[in-house]
Amino acid sequence: MSKSKRPEPESLGLPPGGVDSHAHLDLEDFDEDRDEIIRRATATGFSQIINVFLGPDAYERGRGLFDAHPQISFLMAVHPNDADQLTDEVLDRMRAHFKADPRLVGVGEIGLDYYWERVPHDVQKDAFVRQLLLARELDLPVVIHSRDANGDTLAVLLEQGFKDYPLLWHCFGAGMEFAEAVIQNGWHISIPGPVTFRKNNDDVQASVARIPFERLLIETDSPYLAPEPWRGKRNHPALAAFTARRIAEIKGRPLEDVWRITGDNARRFFGL
Repeated sequence: MSKSKRPEPESLGLPPGGVDSHAHLDLEDFDEDRDEIIRRATATGFSQIINVFLGPDAYERGRGLFDAHPQISFLMAVHPNDADQLTDEVLDRMRAHFKADPRLVGVGEIGLDYYWERVPHDVQKDAFVRQLLLARELDLPVVIHSRDANGDTLAVLLEQGFKDYPLLWHCFGAGMEFAEAVIQNGWHISIPGPVTFRKNNDDVQASVARIPFERLLIETDSPYLAPEPWRGKRNHPALAAFTARRIAEIKGRPLEDVWRITGDNARRFFGL
């Protein structure tokens, strides 16, 4: 007996207004069908997408890919796994690009990554602080990457006085205790596709149940972390509709409400 066909995100019938708050559509994973992927996102109900460039080289190389898609805004920063590449020259280039391009709406993803251990922790922290200071200088929101480093990431943010600063915790995967720490510091939380995974994910789903709606965004982190029923496949913005559906189930609210509220939250956060 053949397996049933996976549902397509367009089948959910969502209205315009959704926002994918974190995607990497400039990566080569999308070189063959980038325009079609963006078209599908629009057909599914996404009005905006935030594309994340991992450093000024990626931005300079890839910004032209989106010239025909004004609904896509940009983040840019040096990722913690590349923190040893944050020279004064790189920081100056970033500053100049932020000042020149209104499509650059935030500094990110920045933070700490202790999972891969590619860069010494002290080098990561130095790059993290320098980019936090750049965001404050330019009055731009911050998007955080924190993997196996939540305690240190939180400590750096508080040491630098970022309580109640416009800050989004990208790809949130922690339990309620840490979610409450994020919320109490005035920050926002972005939920990725793994919230749809039914096994070994109780902590994240419990967190989603209690995160206030006004602090909640959705994301894909495309091409990674595809939600069910597309787990294991290449992720793309349209599939975040299934993430929104699972959040709606957890919170006991209509899907259209989650779609509208998370989209409005993203527009306010990034000034779209």
